[in-house]
Amino acid sequence: MSESSGEAFPGLEERLRGVRAGIADACRDAGRSPEDVDLIVVTKFHPAELVAALAALGVRDMGENRHQEAQEKAEALSDLDLRWHFVGQLQTKKARQAARYAHAIHSIDRERLVDALVDGDRVIDAFLQVNLTEDPARGGAAPEELERLAERVLEAPALRLRGVMAVAPLDEPASAAFERLASYSERVRALAPEADAISAGMTHDYREAIAAGATHLRIGSAITGKRPEPR
Repeated sequence: MSESSGEAFPGLEERLRGVRAGIADACRDAGRSPEDVDLIVVTKFHPAELVAALAALGVRDMGENRHQEAQEKAEALSDLDLRWHFVGQLQTKKARQAARYAHAIHSIDRERLVDALVDGDRVIDAFLQVNLTEDPARGGAAPEELERLAERVLEAPALRLRGVMAVAPLDEPASAAFERLASYSERVRALAPEADAISAGMTHDYREAIAAGATHLRIGSAITGKRPEPR
């Protein structure tokens, strides 16, 4: 990273190094290889310059959860070799626009969203988001809808089913929630054995996610630092 980037984002390299070390430690504890876990750095509300600084440090997978912000950053940084992961709730009417820049969408939670993505020009990695709570207002499909949603994605030529995704509830241990998610992953793999990815784990619970088999971590503030106020 250049000196100017280091001055603009002090501590960024050290925080990234610390999280990578934490991931390696958690993988060792779980008897897994760190090579089997992908780190997605969530850059919500941070400027494109911070994303460029992360890219200079070797990060290629970036996560965003607001379409407008993601679209702007992807356009501004189109000369960099980045993979954009959309990790937030995606409005159906914005789906085709998101498909122009997103390499992966981690929040496929309803058939209408699949229908909006079915005829895209690029093949996008699709993760089925599962609601791990009893609250239907929370993001994610209900577990009983999982197989039907998976079959719909498998029929969509513009989508490649990768696996499942979830956010652990705050009112129960993350380990228990991620164990349920692992069981849902088994159900999806019964339909599509290659769809073995599990997108789970954030700043506060990535160790538990790794222990439960997570393959994709979505980590923000532990690396990027305190979020700026939303624009």
